[in-house]
Amino acid sequence: MAKNLIIVESPAKARTIKNFLGKEYEVVASKGHIRDLPKTSFGIKIEEDKFIPQYRVTADHQPIAKELKEKAKKAETIYIATDEDREGEAIGYHIAHVIGKKPEELPRIVFHEITKTAIKKALENPRTIDLNRVNAQQARRLLDRIVGYKLSPLLNKKIQKGLSAGRVQSAALKLVVDREREIKAFKPQEYWSIEGIFKKIEGSLIKYNGKKLDKFDIKSKDEAQKIVEELKPLEYTVREIETKTTTVKSPAPFMTSTLQQVASSELGFSPRKTMQIAQKLYEGVKTPVGETGIITYMRTDSLNIAKEAQQAALEFIKQNIGEEYAQAKTYATKNQNAQEAHEAIRPVDVRLTPDDLKNYLKPDELKLYALIFNRFLASQMKDAKFETQNIYIANDKGEFKISGRKLIFDGFYKVYGKPSANTLLPEFEKGEKLKPEDVKATQHFTKPPERYTEASLIKKLESLGIGRPSTYAPTITLLQNRNYVEVKDKKLHPTEIAFSVIETLEKHFPDIVDANFTANMEEMLDEVAEAKKDWQEVLKDFYNPFMELVNKGYKEIPSQKIAKPIDETCPLCGSPLVIRKGRFGEFIACSSYPKCKYTRPLEESKEEKKTDVKCDKCGADMVVKKGKSGEFLACSNYPKCKNTKPLNAPEVLDDVKCPECGGDIVKRKSRRGEFYGCANYPKCNFISKYRPVNKKCPECGYLMAERTYRKKDVYECIKCKHREEAKK
Repeated sequence: MAKNLIIVESPAKARTIKNFLGKEYEVVASKGHIRDLPKTSFGIKIEEDKFIPQYRVTADHQPIAKELKEKAKKAETIYIATDEDREGEAIGYHIAHVIGKKPEELPRIVFHEITKTAIKKALENPRTIDLNRVNAQQARRLLDRIVGYKLSPLLNKKIQKGLSAGRVQSAALKLVVDREREIKAFKPQEYWSIEGIFKKIEGSLIKYNGKKLDKFDIKSKDEAQKIVEELKPLEYTVREIETKTTTVKSPAPFMTSTLQQVASSELGFSPRKTMQIAQKLYEGVKTPVGETGIITYMRTDSLNIAKEAQQAALEFIKQNIGEEYAQAKTYATKNQNAQEAHEAIRPVDVRLTPDDLKNYLKPDELKLYALIFNRFLASQMKDAKFETQNIYIANDKGEFKISGRKLIFDGFYKVYGKPSANTLLPEFEKGEKLKPEDVKATQHFTKPPERYTEASLIKKLESLGIGRPSTYAPTITLLQNRNYVEVKDKKLHPTEIAFSVIETLEKHFPDIVDANFTANMEEMLDEVAEAKKDWQEVLKDFYNPFMELVNKGYKEIPSQKIAKPIDETCPLCGSPLVIRKGRFGEFIACSSYPKCKYTRPLEESKEEKKTDVKCDKCGADMVVKKGKSGEFLACSNYPKCKNTKPLNAPEVLDDVKCPECGGDIVKRKSRRGEFYGCANYPKCNFISKYRPVNKKCPECGYLMAERTYRKKDVYECIKCKHREEAKK
């Protein structure tokens, strides 16, 4: 029997770790957060300015909690081995409470990679659960609960049902809405450029009449044409030939945000998909050396690299790429508030190449691993070098500049990406006299700013300090799930309701959508993790002024819900009918709501199409109405008679009956195409992929159907599949 119990959060992680340890260890998974705030209530008790979370074991975790308690009773030592970020620290804290142990007394092991060496080293050097990190996570969780549970109902009441607000979510949404506002307000500006052709190479006019030209100096076609006519016939001299060496620096290894950005632009992966695949590569996959984790922890904003990993990369580069390519490099993150200062995302073992894993990983897993692998190698390679050349061709009236470059050392490009194509210039000599082959004018217009993609929004959130590595992907997913943004051509388009929400928040809750406020809050959470701030004080400082605004909002924010009266009365109570706005758009409702709950789709207020079809139940005429699934027939005597039927009744086969019950056979449609079935469904389940015919099978006596088989028309038995040529 195992003496030691190791508790992780993921079953995949548990399986991988179990492979590395002997029988004296049992490894089990909590399957994420075993305890959380309740979903159906606020879940925070406030007493004397103290915020007490009312945690509950979630319903789906009840059996797991029971299992952990039983195993914990039998174990001599219980190790908490959840992920090494704040979320993992908090999961370990909750596990300790569930199994009846004091969090500060349980040995806590952490590792940046899931390998045999890393696990054994962690077991030899346990620490305790970091309660400061736990409190930082609790503060974040409670802040988000306060905003979500107190602000969302206000939006539901004042704008429409189904809306939500969040501390990070709303700040991110404002960025998308602000960008759309810029695009709508944008007015294109016309400008012109002048190009001269010398030795079949195009150069740009950079000076005219002794003055350096700015981008917008030439504003009209007439102005541009005048310059062209003046410069075209003149002779020019090669005034200067400037040659120099430039470098393109090797890229830093990945952290969470840059991995999501590059995977989006190069692989077309959404941030959510990227993190799901990366999680699997971290927790363990099958490899030539057994099941093991093949990348380091993927939620990080650090660019640190372990000395051993750096040395291994340099050795690999020297042996497989060339000694002249290797160069040890260190990188520092631009984010001053980087909290999870562990390591950048890298392969656990550079000797395990993407080629080695071709037969072990799924295609998308291999793509992401190759991206991480090559980026890490590139980070330890020399910069690429280019020879750049600028040719200045001038006279007293104008000066043109021709630029070119060629790659002289590929450096990190050897393994990561491809440099842009060389622009090779013909031979020019200083003092050489030239006449242009052509001088032309090109019209340009300024363009509006680009809408955010998922990748560029993550980059913006990171630069502003909004959120942390673990929040980027869930935030963007939430904006889409709430119908605040739509993805069209990989761009994020805000919906109409997004504008309504942001306008309301800007006016009445400016801090919630303010990037600086949100970033400052992240800094305070960092200070809680570093024991520089008390988490209860952070909550109190936010809660009291926030709730004042919420209470004020209920009184002062005007309702944006549409309630336009129409010239009709309610058929149930006789009150006037009005147009209201709900989660799915406008609809007709009774003005006496909630006493009377009569509603109907807005389309029904328009003139209804009359038909000759009689109602089966009351004999009244039926009319065409429109619902969520399209048009249908409804009794004109509604609401007294609520009979409905499909607008287009299915085709009935006149000359053949169901072989099972004798009922009619009708032609139907499904998402997989057309088929034939009994009209008495669901009482009768007869079905045929092909059109039945009034012919019995000579083999079994069942009904046959007509179809094309090997380019021939045949009759085929629906039951035994006997075929014979169809004679028509």
